Amino acid sequence: MEPAIRADDLRKSYGDVRALDGLSFEVERGEFFGLLGPNGAGKTTFINILVGLVRKDGGTAEVFGFDVEEDYREARDRIGLAPQEFNVDRFFPIHEVLEHKAGYHGVPPAEAAERAAEALKTVGIYDKRDTRFDWLSGGMKRRFLLARALVTDPDLLILDEPTAGVDVQLRRDLWRVIERLNAEGTTILLTTHYIEEAERLCDRVAICDSGRVVEVATPDDLRSRGTDQLHVTLANPPESVPDITVDGVVEYRVEDDGLLVTAGGGRSVAPDLLRELEAAGYEVLDLDIRRASLEEVFVDMTRPGEEAEQLEVLQ
Repeated sequence: MEPAIRADDLRKSYGDVRALDGLSFEVERGEFFGLLGPNGAGKTTFINILVGLVRKDGGTAEVFGFDVEEDYREARDRIGLAPQEFNVDRFFPIHEVLEHKAGYHGVPPAEAAERAAEALKTVGIYDKRDTRFDWLSGGMKRRFLLARALVTDPDLLILDEPTAGVDVQLRRDLWRVIERLNAEGTTILLTTHYIEEAERLCDRVAICDSGRVVEVATPDDLRSRGTDQLHVTLANPPESVPDITVDGVVEYRVEDDGLLVTAGGGRSVAPDLLRELEAAGYEVLDLDIRRASLEEVFVDMTRPGEEAEQLEVLQ
């Protein structure tokens, strides 16, 4: 079976700016997939190519085996997009906006009304069905964008910053909704600047920079490539770094109550570290391992040194 998304050597330039420079990766059917990248990595351009808002300069982009340009209607009818920006008709009650959206995809009026009601119930704002978009709260607007993406019953759901600007409780509510959709078989492509979101939700993530994919892996696999920190509490803390050698250790640092050890693969390093310390005459009271976060690995793989607030994630 064809993958849900196939991008092969995808290229797009805006004048002298090369937004996509050979972007290649695949998303399997039923997968919850995230694409991470700093500003300018090509995330928005890629999404716009998938939904037909931008024409590629070269390469291939397919949705369930349909070329997004040659087979535009077949590809677009399989996609539901919840964009970051609020691009909604503000003159109609939200249930009518959803019915219009379904109608654009050839859904008959009676079925469109049923789908609109179901979508609003799914995201928890059915009681606001007669309200205009502008009169909704910020969190309800985010829920509505998701409902609009769902009203066409898409096989591929693209979520571009779906929880931007919402409170913690609403974010977790939306997580439960989209996790349920994925469990029911919907393929999801997520973009988010909340790294925790990508770690929790995604089966795999692709790290993208400068229009190319740097790496594709599971969040756990990517974290294992980072450096962990081991805080070793000692009964007799040293005044200087002990004369020990342990494979995988990057740095030893003396602290008031012991050592802070930076190492790749902290769990595998820990037994050797403890043996070396005990052999050197140190009594270990406690060991705490803090694994590398996906955010730390992301920064290392893209543009080290950039301020964290300049980073985003593409789902």
